[in-house]
Parts: sequence; C-alpha cells; structure tokens
Amino acid sequence: MVDVGKWPIFTLLSPQEIASIRKACVFGTSANEALYVTDNDEVFVFGLNYSNCLGTGDNQSTLIPKKLEALCGKKIKSLSYGSGPHVLLSTEDGVVYAWGHNGYSQLGNGTTNQGIAPIQVCTNLLIKQVVEVACGSHHSMALAADGEVFAWGYNNCGQVGSGSTANQPTPRKVTNCLHIKRVVGIACGQTSSMAVLDNGEVYGWGYNGNGQLGLGNNGNQLTPVRVAALHSVCVNQVPCHSAHTSAAKTQGGHVYMWGQCRGQSVILPHLTHFSCTDDVFACFASPAVSWRLLSVEHEDFLTVAESLKKEFDSPETADLKFRIDGKYIHVHKAVLKIRCEHFRSMFQSYWNEDMKEVIEIDQFSYPVYRAFLQYLYTDAVDLPPEDAIGLLDLATSYCENRLKKLCQHIIKRGITVENAFSLFSAAVRYDAEDLEEFCFKFCINHLTEVTQTAAFWQMDGPLLKEFIAKASKCGAFKN
Repeated sequence: MVDVGKWPIFTLLSPQEIASIRKACVFGTSANEALYVTDNDEVFVFGLNYSNCLGTGDNQSTLIPKKLEALCGKKIKSLSYGSGPHVLLSTEDGVVYAWGHNGYSQLGNGTTNQGIAPIQVCTNLLIKQVVEVACGSHHSMALAADGEVFAWGYNNCGQVGSGSTANQPTPRKVTNCLHIKRVVGIACGQTSSMAVLDNGEVYGWGYNGNGQLGLGNNGNQLTPVRVAALHSVCVNQVPCHSAHTSAAKTQGGHVYMWGQCRGQSVILPHLTHFSCTDDVFACFASPAVSWRLLSVEHEDFLTVAESLKKEFDSPETADLKFRIDGKYIHVHKAVLKIRCEHFRSMFQSYWNEDMKEVIEIDQFSYPVYRAFLQYLYTDAVDLPPEDAIGLLDLATSYCENRLKKLCQHIIKRGITVENAFSLFSAAVRYDAEDLEEFCFKFCINHLTEVTQTAAFWQMDGPLLKEFIAKASKCGAFKN
C-alpha cells in the first residue's frame, strides 16, 4: 500500500486532502509538481507548472491544488511524464491526453505549439484502446490493448523506432521486429525505448551510448532489437526511472534499494524497512519523483489512533456523558483516565463522579469542553482564537501543558488588530508568558490601530496601566 505522505511535496496538503487521494504522480525536475485523483474521480494538480505541465491553461504555479475539469470523471489508468517536460495519460476507456512542452511534437498533435491544457491525442489512436503510456525526455509511446505500440516526438537517436532519425509529429505504429508480435509492457529512458512481449522477450531501441539497451554494444538502434542476453528468462516488466536509484521487492515482501540514494552511492542491494518499492523513490531518490502512477489503497483496517478518533462522541460505545449548556458529549471513561491526569483523579472510587453516568459542567462553554475532550481522542485542536482563549483557561486549570501550547499557537496564528488586546489580556490572566509577550509586541507594532479598538478601552484599569507603562519603557510613545 502506497503512502503518499512519504513524498515531500504532499506535505503541502491537509490530512483531509491526503485521505481523499486514490491515485497520484510526482514529477518535475525537482519533484515539485504533482497530480492526484480523488476517491470521487476528481483530478487535481499543484506545484511549479514549468512549461505548463500542470495543464491548468496558464503558466501560474500554485501551492493550492487546482482542479483539472477536463480530466475529472475520466478514470485515469496510466500516466507518464518526460523531462522536457510533458505529460501523457490514458483513461480506462483507452483515450490518450497530452500537455506541456511540445518543441518536438511529443504531444502527438502534428504541431510544435505548447500544450497548456490536456488535449486528446487522435492520429492513429482514435480506434485503439490504449492501456499504457510512457514518456522519454521529448518522445512518447502508447501501448494498445491489441499489443500494438505507437511512438512519436523527438527521434535524434532512433527512439521512435521508425528506422530513421527524423522527428515523428504524430503517433506512428512501431513495426519491424515487433510486427505480428504482442507487446504487454512499454518503458522509456530519456532517449531510448523498450518493450516487453507476452512471451517474456524484451526489445530495445534508441540511444545506447551507455549500453542501456543491454545489447552488448553502445551503438544506437533505429528499430527494435531483441535483448538476447535475457533469452533464458521470462521478463514481465521493465521500468525506467529518471533518478539513478533502483529498487526491488522479493516474493517474501522484502524491499531492497541500491544506486544513488540521497547522494550516497549504494553499490549493493540494501534491505530497507519499506513495504513497497515506491517508498524507496519517495524517500531516497533525487529528485523524489515517481516512476509510475501510484495507486493508494485504503483498507478497512484502522490504526489505534484512527479508531479512537472515530469513536469520539459515539453513543453506541460510550459509557459516560458530559452535559454542558444542555448538550451531551459521549465519551469513554477508560480513555479519559489514560489520557488525562485530571480524569484519572476524578474517577477514583472515593469521588462521586466515579459513580455517575452524566457529569454536569458549568465552568466552561460547550464548544470549549467539546474541543478539550476531542483533543484527548485526536491530539488535535480546531478552534477559532477567541474560543482558544477559553480552552487555554481549561488547559491551565487541568494542568495540560501540551494543550496549553497548542492553544497559544492557535491564538498567535489568529491574532488581528481587533482581537489583539483581548488576547493579550487572556495571556496575562492565564499566566501564558510566551503568548503575553507575543501579543504585547503585536500591539506595539500596531499601536495606533489597537488603541482605537473597543477591546482596548473596555480593558480593566490595572491591566491598561500595566500595558501603557510597559509600552512606554519600550519607547512606544517617543513620537
């Protein structure tokens, strides 16, 4: 099971966005672009948008995911990208789309115009059911369900397999040695191409200066040539990757890696703790790009943390209720005892609360107390800064120091001219020294605006005098 959270670029997304992802691909020269498909088949992109390879119709980069309406509901099956860069994908209906750099007609539309949004690749493919696509740096390939292979784009080394080095502006069937043979898998290097047949044979063509075609020489090949050294084995997949990193998974589930791993040369396969090969490229490849469209399988299994989160305020499993402002919150006594010293003490046999099924709370508001109980189940707080003040009061009363820090963080993040003095007052009241200093500095930096707010003039006399005296020492009134 692929965990997209391991890929650095996905740290830009919220947990909710991460949870919705079913397929994803990370690409770009610095792994700074990504496309993902959600559980309701919506397609989003975000990142640098170099050469329009996000397909958004403009050249604007974005840290916030943008929806690609043209691809929503299309059920993407295969996706590949070239370092040119350009992007190629096929849908479950066998339709091919392309966009991005097109200087060598790698988009297959017969022109060299930049593709700023997904466009269908039509020539020779309209009547074909394409099941897989692959991209070199400036050339493209498509595999049809009937086993035929089509290639187009840059052809300086013969990577299109046409028998010449002339560029190919539209998809052309790769024949020669592949004629009447059935191909079941394709892959592209930067300027080379490979195909795997249904009988396990492997063919390669294009650039071979480093022997990457495995033919025993370093001469370029303008048409497909069988990799004879593999005649004794049955190959079922040949992946190519832009990073110099390799990974393999054994039948027993062990994952090994070797090659360039975060700048270190690993010359022998090294056993990792990963459960899939994709994690190797996420954590150790430079750049951390994916070599295929990642499939994210969400299992029914829940972790302990996920189970706790799910059962918060669940009447079906709860054995205790809190009543605040006439509203109930359902909880589990054991969880509260484990997570909070206050409740551990409360539920001792000599406390009355230990025997109650409903406990009344009148010191705090319903939103504040609910947020506190939910924090005990999730380790997270989601409150506006004004309510976080009340939670800060609760955290102080219950001696919950981590929660106190979380509240201070929320308040700092939500401070404005209008609420700054109220937040400063709360920080003083709850003895939150770090927050007090933060709010004080904010007030000084926006002194004119803050002193014109209602909160400033409604403050009690002693605190107001203390603020003015402290501000004066800081030289706030020199002018």
